[in-house]
Amino acid sequence: MSIQRKLQNLDQELIRLMKERIGLLTNADILPTETQVETVKPLLEQAGISEALWQTIVMGCTAAVPDTQPQGTKTHARKVTLVGGHGMMGRFFKERLIQAQHDVTVLERDDWNNAQQLLADADLVLVCVPLKATVDVIAKITPYLSADTAIADIASIKTPVVEAMLAHHAGPVMGLHPMFGPGVHTFAAQKVVVCHGRRYDAFRWLLDIIEHEGGQLITCSAKEHDEMMIAVQAIRHFSTLSLGVFLAKEGVDLNRALELATPIYRMEVNLISRLLTQDVSLYTDIMTLSDARCDALHRLADTFADMADLLSRKDTRALAAQVTAARQAFCKNPDQIMQETNYLISTVSTFVAAKDRESQAQYACA
Repeated sequence: MSIQRKLQNLDQELIRLMKERIGLLTNADILPTETQVETVKPLLEQAGISEALWQTIVMGCTAAVPDTQPQGTKTHARKVTLVGGHGMMGRFFKERLIQAQHDVTVLERDDWNNAQQLLADADLVLVCVPLKATVDVIAKITPYLSADTAIADIASIKTPVVEAMLAHHAGPVMGLHPMFGPGVHTFAAQKVVVCHGRRYDAFRWLLDIIEHEGGQLITCSAKEHDEMMIAVQAIRHFSTLSLGVFLAKEGVDLNRALELATPIYRMEVNLISRLLTQDVSLYTDIMTLSDARCDALHRLADTFADMADLLSRKDTRALAAQVTAARQAFCKNPDQIMQETNYLISTVSTFVAAKDRESQAQYACA
């Protein structure tokens, strides 16, 4: 038997065992509270398997356990129309809804001649268009909807969008915000923000799909959502893009820097690269969407300037005071912080080592 075939057989057995482990966790009353490294440590050492690899397997199985049990009876198939369904998130929702055996159609900008046919009989219309176009598209499609058609959106700002849906449509309304981007293929271990509008029960079947795949629903008002997204999205994107612009202007040899980098620095550079390889207009829209967001970004820039001034004046006492105040805000759960960051560092280190060995093997065979 070839090595390739032996590896395939081992992979199939590993998948079977992981499925069995997830099944046991699903039916358990209480999930394990620790990763069980100590109990298997001698076995890991004997087999030459790193603790980081074992933790990755255990954590992955635990994350795959659904938050709710599957329903005993299957809900009937819904008719769903995705407005803008050919975009990244539109394609994602199309795949997940089809996987759940619902009837999905797509309405794009060239399909308005068929709008009556695509929208009038839909059980759900999900708006997946670019952020700047969302409110205008809502006003354009709602005259075609029946009174019982549910309408939802997935935009990254909620107050004006939910208000537009409520104003233009008398039927069920809900705002959704998937808190993930490219590279995600299921809802497992992902968060989706839910902003109630009207007639929540009309969306229960959709939310069930998310939860049954292991997704987490975070409920909040549209106002709270938009306030929190200033920190969660706008400031984060601004910081990441600004650091990328700075490193590019400095002419840093990123390939060489990555060779010398710690795992944390590598993650930071990769996050910058990930953001820069996507549609930058999406992120500039998110950052400039409201005066509150622009004002927060100016305050962030002022903070950078203040910190740089303290450093230039070598005012270590004032700098320490600033850092101490920040520590009090951030380090309220230091044990969890260390566990999460150590896990990320170990996982990235393991991944990079595996990719390096893979590249070396390919080079040797060339």
